Amino acid sequence: MQVFRTLHTISRRSRRRAIINGYRSGLEDKLSEQISDAGLKVNYETDKITYTVPERQSTYTPDFFINTPNGGFYIEGKGRWTVDDRHKHLLIREQHPNLDIRFVFSNANAKLYKGSPTTYAQWCEKFGFRYASKTIPSEWLQEGSKQK
Repeated sequence: MQVFRTLHTISRRSRRRAIINGYRSGLEDKLSEQISDAGLKVNYETDKITYTVPERQSTYTPDFFINTPNGGFYIEGKGRWTVDDRHKHLLIREQHPNLDIRFVFSNANAKLYKGSPTTYAQWCEKFGFRYASKTIPSEWLQEGSKQK
């Protein structure tokens, strides 16, 4: 019981710090710090991408944008990867095929749902999305550092 309380307290502190820093989660706060430590400008939720859910117009605000010599790419930090999130990203990919959206999962080996044989990583591979677990790969950040 004490271990749970300690982990829960750490999680709440991390979330509180993230909110104070202007982010929605501890993972986003950690990713922004990693981008900054790489000497890159942190572009957090700077763009809105419109997409159509059948019968209604919606917008999506990616977490981070990394400028590159070829234009750039988006990074989305995901803890939970819900069916609505997956559906949204398939619609965005279909409607904006030239956008490069990459995911950083808090655990890329998590299952899509309880009892699922498919992990977040496997889903990304199946649908051609680039992804990472826990941190932004240095190769991705180096793509941005060529822009400076």
